[in-house]
Amino acid sequence: MVSKEKIVINLTTNSEHFSICAQMMVKTNPWIRLEMNFDQCLKAFEGSSKEIYVLQDENEIAGFVILQIGGTFKGYIQTICVGENYRGKGFGKKLLAFCEERILKISPNIFICVSSFNEGAIKLYYEFGFKLVGELKDFVKEGFTELLLRKTFGPIINYPVQQV
Repeated sequence: MVSKEKIVINLTTNSEHFSICAQMMVKTNPWIRLEMNFDQCLKAFEGSSKEIYVLQDENEIAGFVILQIGGTFKGYIQTICVGENYRGKGFGKKLLAFCEERILKISPNIFICVSSFNEGAIKLYYEFGFKLVGELKDFVKEGFTELLLRKTFGPIINYPVQQV
């Protein structure tokens, strides 16, 4: 039994955490269907404009999120993943709510891409208020389409950025 009171979300730069998270990715869709291996998944954690947060149940990583916090699309949820034993318990929603709170400190726009075959994730994102911006054919892998979604709270100009 998982207790939601024990769940915490923490910023990490720990390479061991990245390895655990990459292993979580290779065992789940969409990465299975896109045939991404461990090394390809591990590369997702590289980059200076990223923040990686782990969702932990005591000492076990139950999920994670990688945020892009710089550039034109700052506020992009690059990767979100919940471990198999933690799915269907509201942890994806908890991570999305955390992402929204974090991103709104720097941008009025939240972006996410989702594979067009990932119906459960698409449903969750639409329920959370995301809307379709467009389709990116052959973006991650030839023959597959990613849907670019956005949730907005207004334009970038004059948005009151908070000190983080």
